[in-house]
Amino acid sequence: MTGSDRMIKICGITRLTDALHAVREGATAIGFVFWPGSPRCVDPALAGEIAGALPGDVTTVGVFVNEPIDGIRRIAKMVGLRMVQLHGQEPPAYVDEIDQPVMRSVTLDTVVDAAHAWPSDTTLLLDSSDPVRSGGHRPTVDWSRAAIVARECRIVLAGGLTPENIEEAIMTVRPFGVDVSSGVESRPGVKDFEKVSLFVSNARAAFTQR
Repeated sequence: MTGSDRMIKICGITRLTDALHAVREGATAIGFVFWPGSPRCVDPALAGEIAGALPGDVTTVGVFVNEPIDGIRRIAKMVGLRMVQLHGQEPPAYVDEIDQPVMRSVTLDTVVDAAHAWPSDTTLLLDSSDPVRSGGHRPTVDWSRAAIVARECRIVLAGGLTPENIEEAIMTVRPFGVDVSSGVESRPGVKDFEKVSLFVSNARAAFTQR
């Protein structure tokens, strides 16, 4: 198994240079935040320009918080999103109205209920807290508990991940993928190239070993 078989997602992208660097280094997914309350919020038109410049095999993910279905569909079409990530109080019925695969944000306290309520093909983003609202450097998820969840559910691990801890996180939890934003930034919405390179390299190495 290689790192390219799993999701390595760099989220909170606001600049084309950051997206292109992440992809060149081996990131398989690029995330755009469309919640106005986030310091990483990006205009859909700009996100569309960035997405259009990426290779076709990169998964472009749109992050939404309590956005009405019509808004999600409009932005997804404008940007050319390949996945929709939900972080609010959206009900499972949203899946039926969204054309793209859905990733649902959960915590260890909500993951069991979510796994039962949401369709089985929904990817679960397991985080220590709400990654969109909180921002900043959050604590990591309890990896030992997350590993139990990962045996039963398709999860993408987030929350406090950095270039320094990503290998241990993957080897412990064995998730389908990983998601980082603040852990590879110089400031909100601006990525640190060196941190991105190291994060992706370490993640790919860990996925290859597992």
